Amino acid sequence: TQTLVKEEKVKHGSHPCVAGCCRKKCLLLNDVVLITATLLTGFSRRARSFEMILAGRFLEGIGAGRTPH
Repeated sequence: TQTLVKEEKVKHGSHPCVAGCCRKKCLLLNDVVLITATLLTGFSRRARSFEMILAGRFLEGIGAGRTPH
């Protein structure tokens, strides 16, 4: 029955990370991505680097897409 549950999660749009391992690890990994994005965006003014803003926004988009439903 566990394989059926995993297949159902994938069918409903969950990321394969959620279906393959436990939900807590996936959320923690997503938090690391979002914290890195926040730090890049926050320190971009001090470093005077527009590219850091772009990289931070890119990681924020990845983090938003990886959020399990």
